Amino acid sequence: MKNAAIAAKSAALPTIPKELLEQFVSGPMTGEQVNAASMAFKKALIERALGAELGHHLGYASGASKPESATNQRNGKSGKTVITEDGPLRIEVPRDRDGSFEPLLIPKHERRFTGFDDKIIAMYARGMTVREVQGFLGDQYGVEVSPEFISSVTDAVMAEVGAWQARPL
Repeated sequence: MKNAAIAAKSAALPTIPKELLEQFVSGPMTGEQVNAASMAFKKALIERALGAELGHHLGYASGASKPESATNQRNGKSGKTVITEDGPLRIEVPRDRDGSFEPLLIPKHERRFTGFDDKIIAMYARGMTVREVQGFLGDQYGVEVSPEFISSVTDAVMAEVGAWQARPL
């Protein structure tokens, strides 16, 4: 059953054109090189998605002429490090002139990318202590997080669980 779920998930992945793969892979690669290429690709996808979000917010695509009626415009980028499932990743987040852009993919002030909280919760649910989770994240992902951070993630989930348990049936 587990293999069928993995196969279904793999089948749902988008195909990558052969030409793009040839740009990344010129011969045999080490595991470290594969991970570095994966992180570079993830960074590019995140930055492209954020740029598209800003384009939607402003009402015109990057490189296109700004509509005369538009008062807001692009205003450079800011660096931000986010924690991903594969470790820390430095990205460039686009800005707008009046500061009204609120990204959905990685909201302002958010430092974790989708899936990272799930890993903390899964480890905690398996009976690992907060300190054990902290040590594991440092060893596996090179991420230093405080015990308070881990507690805040698990507390947020526990609040949701409590609300779900208290719901009217």
